[in-house]
This record gives sequence, C-alpha cells and structure tokens, in this order.
Amino acid sequence: MKKTEVECCDVTCVHNQIIEAVKEKMPAEELLNELADFYKVFGDATRIKILCVLLRSEMCVCDLAEMLGMTQSAISHQLRVLKQMKLVKNRREGKTVYYSLADGHIQNIISQGMEHIME
Repeated sequence: MKKTEVECCDVTCVHNQIIEAVKEKMPAEELLNELADFYKVFGDATRIKILCVLLRSEMCVCDLAEMLGMTQSAISHQLRVLKQMKLVKNRREGKTVYYSLADGHIQNIISQGMEHIME
C-alpha cells in the first residue's frame, strides 16, 4: 500500500468570529465532566443489560440476578452505580425493593443507541 502525502497550507486561516460564537455557547467545564461521567456509565455491558431489562419491566434484585445469571451482590453493586447517576429509581413494597428506569430520557437514550447500532 502506497503512503500518500498530505500538503499543508502555508497560511493558517483562523475564523475568530466562529470560534468566539462557539465559545459563548460551550457548557462549563464542570458540566462537560459530568456529561462524560454520565456516558461512562453506559460503558459497562452489565449495566447496559440491567437498563435493557428495566426498559421492559421493573424488577427486584432477586429477579434481575436470576434474569442475568449473576449474584444479587453483583446486581446490587451495579444498581448502586446506576442510582448514583440517576439512571434508575426504586420503590419499596413491603420488604421488596423494585427498580425501574428513572425517567423517559433513559428509555430514549437506550432506544436511540440501539437504533443507531442496528442501522
């Protein structure tokens, strides 16, 4: 395979108006870090599996563990992470705690992600 060379311009043209307009609209650094952390949560296959299950039905830890073939401890750990990032919520019914997706945004994120990779 032949390596191609790319020639560079002798003149650098910076479009200051565009740069300034975009800078004004950029979120604060802290917000960008929070967004990056939010998306990191989706980088774990177990958490994605849990979210996909909860997309279909709320479940308790026991049911999630059975469904995914994992220990209750492992499921609880992942649910803790998902809850800290506000992706899941829980409700108590007697001694049983049921988990579900936090809101419709999470459902949309999972659905659009699946739609994107299936194209």
